[in-house]
Amino acid sequence: MSFRLRLATLYAGILLISLLICGTLLYQEWVVEPQHARERLGLAPEDDVVIDLLQSVIWVAVPATILGLSGGWLLMRKALEPVRALSNAVSDLNESNLDVRLPRSFNGDEFDRLTGGFNEMAARLEDSFQKIREFTLRASHELKTPLTIMRGSLETLLEDPSITGLHREYLLNELQEVHRLTRIVEGLTLITKTEAGLVTLQRAPVDLDNLVREAYADAQILARDSGLIVRLETCDPTIVLGDQERLRQMLLNLLDNAVKFNERGGSVLIQLTKPNIGDDNTALLQISNTGPGVDPMALSKIFDPFFRGDPAHNREVDGCGLGLAIIRWIVLSHGGTITAESDPGIVTTIKVRLPLAHETTERVRILC
Repeated sequence: MSFRLRLATLYAGILLISLLICGTLLYQEWVVEPQHARERLGLAPEDDVVIDLLQSVIWVAVPATILGLSGGWLLMRKALEPVRALSNAVSDLNESNLDVRLPRSFNGDEFDRLTGGFNEMAARLEDSFQKIREFTLRASHELKTPLTIMRGSLETLLEDPSITGLHREYLLNELQEVHRLTRIVEGLTLITKTEAGLVTLQRAPVDLDNLVREAYADAQILARDSGLIVRLETCDPTIVLGDQERLRQMLLNLLDNAVKFNERGGSVLIQLTKPNIGDDNTALLQISNTGPGVDPMALSKIFDPFFRGDPAHNREVDGCGLGLAIIRWIVLSHGGTITAESDPGIVTTIKVRLPLAHETTERVRILC
């Protein structure tokens, strides 16, 4: 129950109880035992006018009570409207919606000061987030040039046939770290730009099933060295409205994770299904993999930037923890949803739902 409702209910209850007590006493005095009342007040039997007047007061008390309750409710509702507005504003405030502000009355009361404090807090948060984004973008931009130079220098050195043995191995390790840093910088740049609303997606009909089959072929190559089995169980013809390159990036990142966070001899299962008639108008993509899985307590964090799960299992896995954060942004920007389920040590499943585009032609169901 909201604070406004509790306060209004308390007011109504006090008013109602007071009126009931007064009404009961008056009723008992002038309706049930009118003779005793006359005697106490020294009224003669012929003083019926006074009796009628007192009885009229009793009957008027009923509608007066109703009016009092209604008026009190309206007054409470009006008085607590700023509290409701503030509560809604606090709920709407998040990292991607920091421009929430409330109009002030400037009458100097407590609600006006509270509203002013909220607006100032929201402005400070917006300014802080903006400075963080600007710093991240500038730092990422400044890092690109030295990383490119380092990568070029290492690649040039590796072309020298005289460099062999441990020296070549050291250079290869350094080059791998440079590639990793480059991916981190690119991921940070993308995430920062998406949070600032600087990334624009193309909108066009996309054959999602074709992208899934292409990603499946790439995943088989990725899984070859690890002895993994990649299966495409179901691949329904599916057309969605979105950015083809971003959707391809989503699929490749999902399958790359499914291969990396797996165990030798494990498996990866891909399913793309369309809804049945009468169900919601969304396609369901499921990618499951065996392996260590994710602790159920950590499932809510796996889409956060830099989350890597259990370090004991993942310290040998190449990655920077930005992949799922980018995937989540791609899915949400297409109006979809993404969830994760995991039974540690058995199977982990990522489920992506994307709204279908309006199709004008029927395509035949294909089982892959």
